[in-house]
Amino acid sequence: MSLPDTTTPPVPPTPQAAEHPIPASAPDASDVPDTPDTPDVPDVTDVTACRLEFGDAEHVLRVEPWGPDSVRVRAARHGIRDGLPGALSASPAAEAHVHTDASGTRILTVGRLRVELSPQGRLRFVRTEDGAELLRESVGHFAWPGPRQFTPAGDHGCRIDQRFASYEGERFFGLGQHSHGRLDHKHMVIDLVQRNGEVTIPFTLSSRGYGLLWNQPAVGRVELAANQTRWVADAAEQIDYWITTHPTPAGIMHHYADATGHAPVLPEWALGLWQSRLRYRTQDELLEVARAYQRRGLPLSVIAVDYFHWPHLGDWRFDETEWPDPAGMVAELEAMGVRPLLSVWPSVSVLSENYARMRDERLLVGTEQGQPFQHVFPDGQFAGEPLPVAFYDPTDERARDFVWSRIKRNYFDLGFRLWWLDACEPEMFPEQFGNLRYAAGPGSAVANLYPREHVRGFYEHTRAAGEEVPVSLVRSAWAGSQAYGAALWSGDIPATFGALTSQLRAGLSAGLSGIPWWTTDIGGFHGGDPDDPDYRELVIRWFQFAVFCPLLRMHGHREPRDSFAAGHSGGPNELWSYGEEAYEILTGQLRLRQDLRPYLHRQMTTAAASGAPVIRPLFFDFPDDPTAWTVEDQFLCGPDLLVAPVTRLGERRRQVYLPAGADWIDTAGHHLHPGGRTVPADAPLDRIPVFVRAGSAIATAFAH
Repeated sequence: MSLPDTTTPPVPPTPQAAEHPIPASAPDASDVPDTPDTPDVPDVTDVTACRLEFGDAEHVLRVEPWGPDSVRVRAARHGIRDGLPGALSASPAAEAHVHTDASGTRILTVGRLRVELSPQGRLRFVRTEDGAELLRESVGHFAWPGPRQFTPAGDHGCRIDQRFASYEGERFFGLGQHSHGRLDHKHMVIDLVQRNGEVTIPFTLSSRGYGLLWNQPAVGRVELAANQTRWVADAAEQIDYWITTHPTPAGIMHHYADATGHAPVLPEWALGLWQSRLRYRTQDELLEVARAYQRRGLPLSVIAVDYFHWPHLGDWRFDETEWPDPAGMVAELEAMGVRPLLSVWPSVSVLSENYARMRDERLLVGTEQGQPFQHVFPDGQFAGEPLPVAFYDPTDERARDFVWSRIKRNYFDLGFRLWWLDACEPEMFPEQFGNLRYAAGPGSAVANLYPREHVRGFYEHTRAAGEEVPVSLVRSAWAGSQAYGAALWSGDIPATFGALTSQLRAGLSAGLSGIPWWTTDIGGFHGGDPDDPDYRELVIRWFQFAVFCPLLRMHGHREPRDSFAAGHSGGPNELWSYGEEAYEILTGQLRLRQDLRPYLHRQMTTAAASGAPVIRPLFFDFPDDPTAWTVEDQFLCGPDLLVAPVTRLGERRRQVYLPAGADWIDTAGHHLHPGGRTVPADAPLDRIPVFVRAGSAIATAFAH
């Protein structure tokens, strides 16, 4: 099947300056949704006065326009501070009007969004068009506390609470990537902390028609309860959030990308197969796998050089005994059309050749008390005995520069261009944020910044060294990571059908958090026996799901599993590792992926310009269909492909909901179905149900 390229990709426009720096190459979308005419009001024409302010004995509040249909809200005990760590770009232009009504309520109107500030200092957010309430603050008690609470937290500022009303039937989407297995986060408590497989991006898209970014890198939580919605930061200097509205989810995501940074256009080569297993132990082992793909005529885009290729954590160089000629390896891979993915960890062992200098020059994450070690991990020849490990501090520009100096000399200058930023939460346990000190501030106040500043350093330095669109595979992210070429994968997950079910929701949530480049370990990470027929079925079903994801990546710690010692390679995980029947199915699905690449690349280009995720829930394109908001086990790949993964062992038929507003063609039987109904669909082992939107360009390709 060959898919025609029938569209002209939009060209990303020039980026805007940022309060928190966004890379100069990060494209912004020029086609921001139109803002309706603002009703006539007694307005303030001085743009500097187009904001709302309030103060009492407890705190001060400021609300100001922050892009079309959007405002930024800040509150502090004494005075509002600019320049604190956050995700927002510098204030974009927006037409705004301020007036006071007969009750004394001050009203700020920014396009489709109206903000009402009562004389008592309470905020209410309203849709301009029809006066419908989007969100309002609620109080903790009739006397105290009010909607905003500041509790002293010693030298680390305050613990802050922001309360909003809870609405029956409201649904919350986004909030990063989580493994709890739900797409709608209502009635859940979400920890705002970075962990392996749990990615905190504090942006939520509400079914009530607004998006809210909690512009705080602090550790905390959000409580989406029946009685109230509450955002909590364990330590911060001020409340800071951004709210936007638009009639469609697509418009909300567009505004969010404008506010936090647009992803670059993913290079076309990245849409091919990425091959990995726990680790290829030596240069010869890795090259033999790449040669085997070539001998079999299987297209391969990327192969991974994983951890323990170094002498010690924090050396950021090859162990020459097992990797004697990295430059020669890169050259041979390049001749095969394959790019090496190079694992880089932020960890620095006490045995590293760089440890003493980084310690003495204060390039490591510091501590408030005790030794400067935050974790233990096996290292080099001492792999069986965990040793103290520290982490470099990417919130310090000097530290980012130092790490890059080693990366450039030992990797980039040998031909490596593609970075695998593993363990970049960073992973540490027990968690000790109150004991950490970063250049950007106390750990409890800024720890969630770590993965974004880490990928930022690699993006900016790699681009400055001549790579047009740097790509980094990351295990964690924060708001704005997308602007730095972050390709998020879902971490170390179980090798089960239950995990596959959760991953579908996790990927959709990541996309609705502003991260369009997303992938997962096909087959899960922890375990999986390639000789087990049930596990082979899981790999097949997972691969079929991944064919429609932004990145297609084989990875995992397969049986026979051993320790994570430097001498261990992990069980086989190549396409031919799962028997002849699976091999035939997987290679057929790989051919389908090759055919889909032009379509997927168009979606990547659209994502860069508009912030639209490549894989998204049905409601994203069909917001007027109430049922589409409830479907969690299907997704759209771009606007024209509807995919229904199979997530149960032995399932060979499933029900598929077709959203109202379009007709749909079954790609297996080529039958036309009206939208707005559920239909049964066959799901034999060699394929999953896929429908195409009738009348779309891609439908003609599937018709043959």
